[in-house]
Amino acid sequence: MDDPFHQTEKFAWFVDHWGARPSFDCLIAFDTGQPAGFAYGATAALGRETWREHLSPTPTPGTTFALSELMVRPKWRGTGLAQQLHNTLLAPPRPEQLTTLLVDTTHPRVQALYETWGYHKIGERQPFPDSPLHTVMLRGLPDA
Repeated sequence: MDDPFHQTEKFAWFVDHWGARPSFDCLIAFDTGQPAGFAYGATAALGRETWREHLSPTPTPGTTFALSELMVRPKWRGTGLAQQLHNTLLAPPRPEQLTTLLVDTTHPRVQALYETWGYHKIGERQPFPDSPLHTVMLRGLPDA
């Protein structure tokens, strides 16, 4: 992770933050004993969903899964592993009706990939003072 915002100490903080939630869920993909990728997230706290400041009126579904991280090591990129991790993490019987995620605005190809998976850009936000600007994406609205 060569991005200054995702340096080891900050990454550890994110894992601790999300991992402390009762609804935390994480998948790690292995290929012949080597970790190939992972995905994790948890149910967003009601009223603190990242989409809330961008939609008015707010959607009626009451729960949102916040996909915090989805990463695939370079050797396994382009193999479909990212979508497989995503789909497995979000497979029923997940109780959430919506899924949200943030994408660094300097990664338009990643945003385009998420759009092929049914996500829609609804705004932008900088979640922390030292973080880059992110695109807020949402999936699961009936009219989206």
